[in-house]
Amino acid sequence: MSPVRRGETRPIFNRIAVLRAERSLSRVRLAELIEVNPQTVGALERGDHYPSLDLAMRICEVFGLPIEAVFSRSEFTPLSTELYRSRESGANRDA
Repeated sequence: MSPVRRGETRPIFNRIAVLRAERSLSRVRLAELIEVNPQTVGALERGDHYPSLDLAMRICEVFGLPIEAVFSRSEFTPLSTELYRSRESGANRDA
């Protein structure tokens, strides 16, 4: 994999570390599943490298999620914040 220059105006954020932790997957095991070395998984999680489209799709297949649930052009908010907001908006609709 060739190094990718990180664009400040068009970064790619991901939830790989969070999803991996939720599923109790080690970096080594995820690397095996997506056929890369564990250092690549670490570089992806830190945002040091961006995945190719093929690699991004393999990652999404492992997690069983659509690409927009794993990768984004804007920073992800914590899942707890998203859940809290959805509960709040539901309560406001009921009022």
